[in-house]
Amino acid sequence: MLDPTRLWAVVRKELLQFRRDTRSLVLAFVLPLVLLVFFGYAITWDVDDIRMAVVDQDRGERARELVDAFRAAGRFSVVATPPRTADIGPLLDRARVRLALVIPPDFSSDLGAGRTARVQAIVDGSDANTATIALAYTRAIVQQFGGGLVLAGRDARPPVEARARVWFNEELSSSNMIVPGLVVIIMMIIAGLITSLTIAREWERGTMEQLASTPVSRLEVVLGKLIPFLAIGLVDVAVTTVVGVLLFRVPFRGNVLFLIGPTFLFLAGTLGLGLAISAVSRTQLLATQIGMLSTFLPGFLLSGFMFAVDIMPAPLRLLTYLIPARYFLVVVRGVFLKGVGPAVLWPEALLMLLFAAGTLTLATRAFKKELA
Repeated sequence: MLDPTRLWAVVRKELLQFRRDTRSLVLAFVLPLVLLVFFGYAITWDVDDIRMAVVDQDRGERARELVDAFRAAGRFSVVATPPRTADIGPLLDRARVRLALVIPPDFSSDLGAGRTARVQAIVDGSDANTATIALAYTRAIVQQFGGGLVLAGRDARPPVEARARVWFNEELSSSNMIVPGLVVIIMMIIAGLITSLTIAREWERGTMEQLASTPVSRLEVVLGKLIPFLAIGLVDVAVTTVVGVLLFRVPFRGNVLFLIGPTFLFLAGTLGLGLAISAVSRTQLLATQIGMLSTFLPGFLLSGFMFAVDIMPAPLRLLTYLIPARYFLVVVRGVFLKGVGPAVLWPEALLMLLFAAGTLTLATRAFKKELA
């Protein structure tokens, strides 16, 4: 059974040791904010300023109207007007433009005669994300321009009119998706690293033998080292959430109480993983390396933060079930953007509970081997 007096003694010892360790203080309180601000501004999938070149071989009124439609969209800036299509290659090679619009000589005459007029869009595909978005914008502008000409020619409404409505992220802002995900990834890294050093530090400082000689049980040692960092992790999540809402204007539509329970489970599981790593590592350097490999890479690549889980190959999709960040990411985005609660998010909370129970059991057994 757990002895509250012995458990509190381990907790107090860990808090005193943490307070005296400047590196741990920076790792726990400064680094999460630095990473959130840095990656929050650095990672974006929004494409707001696409530099384009226009080769206008028609030079008619309709051609000028089409170019003006691109300018009016607010996402394109015409930075070059080369006279020949042969001049497009050097502009794309030097990355001066991302897209080139070629208007053929018969563009206006075809429109005037009621024939289908064609334009050519040449896009730099070296950045696939930007190229895809630029082409989508281009098609939309050209279709809207063509539709306007049709309606101008006959006083009628189009037979079919599509009206799209986006829920949860109305402006399709990438920061609304990235910042909640960063809270998850950063906390997984910090929680895993900060506890992966605790037991390894005991070995390096020669205090493990003293700890082993005390009547404190293995479970009391694990929980005593877990509880202080669990409280610190809850504070970090609260601070990063507030910064994300205030600095990046990310909406928070849910109830903050719905976030506390899943956060507790996620931190307990990740901290338990760090303790298990620390129990099998005799040096802080080795513990740090294993901690980074087991938290950063899986959390960043396999949680659904950067790449959707549904499009991953089947073996990787199976592997994602072992990543707690996958479940916590669903919870955080659900509470932030959708305003949902336990009725929707209980499966993810249950899976995080199972993960926490597994990692804490693993940490306790691994620590037992070290004391044997």
